[in-house]
Amino acid sequence: MIVHIVLFQFKKEHKKANIIQAKQMLENLMGAVPSLKSIDVGLNFSEEERAMDLSIITAFASKEDLDAYAVHPEHLKVVDFIKTVVEYSKVVDYVRN
Repeated sequence: MIVHIVLFQFKKEHKKANIIQAKQMLENLMGAVPSLKSIDVGLNFSEEERAMDLSIITAFASKEDLDAYAVHPEHLKVVDFIKTVVEYSKVVDYVRN
């Protein structure tokens, strides 16, 4: 199993609305992208300075399935939106035994 985690820090302009829209778009990928086995989208409530705004934890059967997700047209629509509203993001990919 491959786990793909992304943390997002959103721009201040329209931040709450953009977070909600991104969350919905990400959740809609389940069922739309065949290689996506699961997705958990989390909204942050921590007020720590190091906190990020939104996280996703996704799972795939293989690295090839993660690669297929990365270029899937439905995923790319989400990426296009997120690129316009996010300051930066961080990613971790690993194999879960």
